Amino acid sequence: MRADGRKVDELRKPLRLKVGVLNEATGSAYLEWGGNRIIVGVFGPKDAPPHFTRPDRATLRVDYKMATFSSKEEHGRSAPSRRSIEISKVLRDALSRIVMLEKYPGSQIDIHILVLQAEGGTRVASFYAAVAALIAAGIPMRTRGFGVSAGKVNDEVVLDLSKEEDNLGQADIPVCMDLEGNVLLFQLDGKVKPEELKKAFELIQGKKDFFDKMLREEFEKFYSGELDYDFRVKA
Repeated sequence: MRADGRKVDELRKPLRLKVGVLNEATGSAYLEWGGNRIIVGVFGPKDAPPHFTRPDRATLRVDYKMATFSSKEEHGRSAPSRRSIEISKVLRDALSRIVMLEKYPGSQIDIHILVLQAEGGTRVASFYAAVAALIAAGIPMRTRGFGVSAGKVNDEVVLDLSKEEDNLGQADIPVCMDLEGNVLLFQLDGKVKPEELKKAFELIQGKKDFFDKMLREEFEKFYSGELDYDFRVKA
């Protein structure tokens, strides 16, 4: 049993997703996950500036920011931190692998992520919210994806670290995957044994159906109809 009473594979609550929350965005999503509150807006495809234009595909831009009131660490910060710049890059790289950028040559797609409140695991939560916002925007994707962190706390591999577990634990392992099991983002902070890393991935993969079901249920409410596998409304 963990400090907050959860089982090793139990996700933090509340865990709620809502799409279509921003009127001016092409697609948007709002995610509550434990103490995290994250909002994502997708804009585009639109014409890219000449210095960004790629003739064979769209340019994907991801801007991850933490509101100055999101945590004590961010209070009073005005410029993007090194961490925010790094997370923007890894999220762009992960999302670029599932978004069909070749459908929009010479265009630009912007994804703006704002963490309103942070309590650990914001990069994987932001990835999941961004996937939802991209679907809401109608951007073609090869497959859907999800993200969740595992870690090592008190010599035990657990899923979805709280902020306290992240700060005091022995390892943090944020991972994003697609529905086919391909790893889109993998980072490791700390030390784990090979068998512990294997256990972490088993716990993460075990939540694939849960996260995709949550996506489906939200979009069925959004479209007021049953969806097929590709999230098209059934006739």
